Amino acid sequence: MTGTQHPQAQACEPILVVEGLQVAYPNREGQMVPVVRDVSFTLGRERLGLVGESGSGKSQTGRAILGLSAPGARISATRLEFRGTNLLACTPAERRALRGQKMAMVLQDPKYSLNPVMTIGQQVCESLQAHARMPPRAAKEKALAALRAVQLDDAERVFSLYPHEVSGGMGQRAMIAMMLIAQPELLIADEPTSALDVTVQLEVLALLDSLVSQSAMGLLFISHDLRLVSRFCDRVLVMYRGKIVEEIAAHQLHQAQHPYTQGLLNCLPRLGQSRRPLPVLDRRPEWAL
Repeated sequence: MTGTQHPQAQACEPILVVEGLQVAYPNREGQMVPVVRDVSFTLGRERLGLVGESGSGKSQTGRAILGLSAPGARISATRLEFRGTNLLACTPAERRALRGQKMAMVLQDPKYSLNPVMTIGQQVCESLQAHARMPPRAAKEKALAALRAVQLDDAERVFSLYPHEVSGGMGQRAMIAMMLIAQPELLIADEPTSALDVTVQLEVLALLDSLVSQSAMGLLFISHDLRLVSRFCDRVLVMYRGKIVEEIAAHQLHQAQHPYTQGLLNCLPRLGQSRRPLPVLDRRPEWAL
């Protein structure tokens, strides 16, 4: 699936500005261990990929932006702004008002994100009514429209189903509908397709692509799949041990200069080529500095 490139995306005023973001958690001895280190980037109305191995700090970066870090996290930044609003200076109530209405996050697996004792429709309506007061009938109509917008067939039937009654692809679409019903300007998608089969994965990516194009929304797409990101995103940030080690245009990812990015690309399987012995990523101490 190849997305439409937006080469002028950064020419407009950025939606999100991140400068010097630091996230740390206490270990058993009470010492603070950094998991995100001096991360800086801007995001406009574009698709920005954030890639790296598991544990590199991708999800922690997204959660820190939305104020969803786990208890005990210590978060600091030189600048963390959404549309000119200093996110670090916001009260918890102000952060909650922004989440869902202006900023939203689609998590990796709908099985762990959807409430098992509420129907899909109830959860979509709840997301809407958290930010806009309206009669139940109007909320239901808007929720049904949101389910249709994410290309769910028979939205009325899906509306009344519980999460365990839908497939992974349907659950992920419902999650996207729930996050987008308030029409946020920033969407953080954390591995939104990793739990899906290839066919459904392509459908979800096509859906996200059309939503970004039609809504002029900024998308931070977190993934470990370099091939997928190179074809779907406009720019790519590569993370290693909590730091961004390289930024590159997505269509030029194969020309990456940093040895870590080159190592990740070299580990990808290639048809028609012998991979014996299998390549191993050589992690160098200086990459983490």
